[in-house]
Amino acid sequence: MIDLKKLQKDIYENKVTKGFNTTDVNLEFGLAYGELAEAFSAYHKKLPDLGEELADVAIYLLGIAAILKINFEEEIVKKVEKNKKREYSKINGVSVRTKD
Repeated sequence: MIDLKKLQKDIYENKVTKGFNTTDVNLEFGLAYGELAEAFSAYHKKLPDLGEELADVAIYLLGIAAILKINFEEEIVKKVEKNKKREYSKINGVSVRTKD
């Protein structure tokens, strides 16, 4: 199993070591958006590097969380549990949340 806390720390330390941005959160969101676009393009074009592009997205998200001092692992676990408890109904062929 992967330790997201450690991975988040490693990603942040790599940013510091390599002299990458660790202060401009707006820039990081923009760069993460760009990586998501690259992942979509790889998917759409059936390129072999889709996994690598998705990894880039995850790395940016973990980096943003580190900059903001958010425990991303904890937040993901909480959100997954919250989503499990939600209830949905199909309305006109679309899943609509009916209960939190």
